[in-house]
Amino acid sequence: MASFPPLKNDLILRAARGEETERAPVWVMRQAGRYLPEFLAVRAEHGFFEICRTPELAKEVTLQPIRRYSGLLDAAIIFSDILVVPQAMGMEVLMNPGPHFPDPLVTPADIEKLTKEVEVDKELGYVYEAITHTRKALNGEVPLIGFSGAPWTLFSYMIEGGGSKTFQKCKSWLFKYPEESKALLDRIADVCVDFLVGQIKAGAQLVQVFDSWAGELAPHHFEEFSLPSLQRISSGVRAKLAAENIPAVPMTLFPKGANSQIALCAEKAGYDVVSIDWCIDPADACRAAGYKVALQGNLDPNVLYGGRDAIEREVKRMAERFRGGKKAKAWIANLGHGITPGVDPEDMRWFLECVHKYSAA
Repeated sequence: MASFPPLKNDLILRAARGEETERAPVWVMRQAGRYLPEFLAVRAEHGFFEICRTPELAKEVTLQPIRRYSGLLDAAIIFSDILVVPQAMGMEVLMNPGPHFPDPLVTPADIEKLTKEVEVDKELGYVYEAITHTRKALNGEVPLIGFSGAPWTLFSYMIEGGGSKTFQKCKSWLFKYPEESKALLDRIADVCVDFLVGQIKAGAQLVQVFDSWAGELAPHHFEEFSLPSLQRISSGVRAKLAAENIPAVPMTLFPKGANSQIALCAEKAGYDVVSIDWCIDPADACRAAGYKVALQGNLDPNVLYGGRDAIEREVKRMAERFRGGKKAKAWIANLGHGITPGVDPEDMRWFLECVHKYSAA
């Protein structure tokens, strides 16, 4: 593993380990993205996946929010996409403008079209290179987060052929072909394990698993189909790191929409942090998690369109509900989903400043 400059801000690592912190660390999902004019300038010259696959470009856009909000953000997240995993498995993915699979999986027979033995380090080595370059360029200012999609979410994209409002095709697989579905979910999970381990070896100091469509499953189907593959990832990553004598890093699970499953995730999924969306009260989430894991979240991203007074009011409320009148403990402040393209960057700055103010003891 490469050597890196010493870390100057370990707030998010301490919070992820369940420790009490002087204030809540804060970062934002999709913080390197379309709301920033500097990102749009890069995007005007380069395709989306071109940026992902070019380490220098991925490094540049990862660093953009860190530069703009220096001293306000407590983590960087590498610029990439969850759909690089299906690409590594042999599927074509286009962005026009949203993700599109020209040749999705229609029946279990189509699984034969996938690469049988995925050389993850070869296929996704460009992500590792971007992580190493970015970690060095950060010079210890903040930790760097790596990530992967969750098997159920990737499975959904691979079968639906893109985003979906009904999830009819992928859910039909669960009902018609439950065993074949579970086998494919495990196969995706194994690629995710290797991918996350590779990111950690390249320099990622935390990793997050995005189960963006977790809330589309009934609770018993989440437990049957999504949870086992999430467990396979958390246990698999830790086992592989231990086998190579590499220290474990905090792992975050974001099961968006599955707020009724917080207790289950905290108890059984095997992650250090569970990220929650905005449709649950933080105090209720803390009770559901039983204080067994750290929590991340959970401001509604649309609050950032509501003006400074609304942002301050809602951040204050969020902090009070997470903190319960005490010091910040095991809480990583974030939005309940990714920041959206129309947000004024200065309103994002105000959000970060309010988190600093209201999450402090």
